[in-house]
Amino acid sequence: MGAAAAVAAAVAIAGCGTQGTSATPSLVLDFTPNAIHTGIYEAIAHGAKLNLIVPGESTDAISLLVGHRVTFAILDIHDLAIADAQGKDLVGVMAIVERPLASVIAAPQYPSPKDLTHGALIGVTGDPSDLAVLHSIVRGAGGNPAHLHTIVIGYNAVPDLLDGRVAAATAFWNDEGVQIAAAKPGFHIFRVEDYGAPAYPELVLSTTATEIRQHPQTVRTLVHELVAGYVDVLKDPTAGEHALLSRVSGLNAQQVEAQLQGELPAFIPPGGGEPGALVPSTLNAWAVWEGKFGIVTKRPDIATMFNSSFLPTQK
Repeated sequence: MGAAAAVAAAVAIAGCGTQGTSATPSLVLDFTPNAIHTGIYEAIAHGAKLNLIVPGESTDAISLLVGHRVTFAILDIHDLAIADAQGKDLVGVMAIVERPLASVIAAPQYPSPKDLTHGALIGVTGDPSDLAVLHSIVRGAGGNPAHLHTIVIGYNAVPDLLDGRVAAATAFWNDEGVQIAAAKPGFHIFRVEDYGAPAYPELVLSTTATEIRQHPQTVRTLVHELVAGYVDVLKDPTAGEHALLSRVSGLNAQQVEAQLQGELPAFIPPGGGEPGALVPSTLNAWAVWEGKFGIVTKRPDIATMFNSSFLPTQK
């Protein structure tokens, strides 16, 4: 589904059956609805007015933002860095998750990332951040990334791992990791945070600098509503699961529960506090790591990439 089709297919789930008026903000999710989005659906259950757009295979959230065809998008922090390096003037205003979700999943015979340097075939999606994550994990385990052998497999990590077509693959520990653990125990999940990467926020609620200048109250309102939604999920995860499952058909309730149980600690910022925080020290550490592993050609400028002024005051 192309970007235009994705916008046309936007689902207004805040109590009405059509896309709604231009005054209702729109949000492109980073992926199909899953447990990571429970705080968003919890906010909607409590009255937040928001048109959610589920991305298709060819949906380009950054282009939709830059073209002012949507108000917000959940972006991977690496994609936000690339957009910033290209001068697209996007701004992260809230962390959706406060920890990296990136990992490498390896077959049982590879108990350490270092073991992957001995001829193992490793699947990568082809996303720019994949090799950075893989190299960081292997180097953090004492291995030499120059000795790795990779193949682009797209987003087929789970079937390719289970069928033995690859020995390891870059994937998200909260999604593919949960699927692998349920299907066949024994696989190893190496989280990038455990091998030298800082505890950066993987997913960031983003908008344009223009939207911030012209409609600051829209930004503030949504940020406050989503923070409250994730606070509620932390207090009552079952309610968050229900908010998601009651509005999205076809989800596996057991898988959602398993995903959410693993993700709950990732909603809390380093050092504690309410969800959504953009911690300067964490972002600075991430920027150094981002430049070191070549995702962008120079260190990201967190002063222009992020704006934490719309977040609720920490108690």
